[in-house]
Amino acid sequence: MTTAALAAVPLTIAASGTASAGIRRPRTIYIAGDSTAAQKYADAAPETGWGMALPFFLHRDRPVANHAVNGRSSKSFVDEGRLDTILGLIQPGDFLLIQFAHNDEKSADPTRYTEPWTTYQDYLRLYIDGARARGARPVLATSVERRKFDTAANAVPTHGDYPASMRALAEQERVALLDIQALSLALWQKLGVEETKTYFNWTATEQDNTHFNPPGAIAVARLVAQELLRTRVLRPQDVRRLDQEIPTSWITWPEATA
Repeated sequence: MTTAALAAVPLTIAASGTASAGIRRPRTIYIAGDSTAAQKYADAAPETGWGMALPFFLHRDRPVANHAVNGRSSKSFVDEGRLDTILGLIQPGDFLLIQFAHNDEKSADPTRYTEPWTTYQDYLRLYIDGARARGARPVLATSVERRKFDTAANAVPTHGDYPASMRALAEQERVALLDIQALSLALWQKLGVEETKTYFNWTATEQDNTHFNPPGAIAVARLVAQELLRTRVLRPQDVRRLDQEIPTSWITWPEATA
């Protein structure tokens, strides 16, 4: 289902007059983020964003509207009007899940770079305040970790001060925090140097330690769903399959549209 179609669902229910009869409007989870979460298309397969797998862990009345886009930072996403697009669609009771840092870190690119303790937090506040102003709930998620190990086979963090900055902002603004950075780092450590290759987009022609293949996207989406439950953003009846194996065949890559 397209984002536009998802956005239309609440309006259809409201207009039908059946909401007063007890039909509950689906509460959509909007994702604002970068390539690690984004929808991928047939020309990029097997690369997979974790946002593609998140619906497998949620009941149908918690649909996902994945607005994450390759290469965006918290700054460039706003500057391109992408946050405004979400805020024009989001409804009271919906959720805005915010994950940025990978591209905020690129200090050589002024269109994307933010400084962890100043401009990064300033931009994140735009998401938080925008969601709250529309009756939606903002949720911060620290960025999923890259695959990087030291010579002693220890998984190494790569995001500098950005996760700590987001944690501090979440506490200050009283926003739910999904600590995906810490959880994914622990998962990569558990899996080890070789097995993690099967979670990232390693192919015959590419050794990508940032983006995921289907198993990796499913694993990270599971962490996200578990954190949504742990932080009480979602209720037990909102989630499913947290302890079940998800077939990688469920992942599909549609053809890109013009």
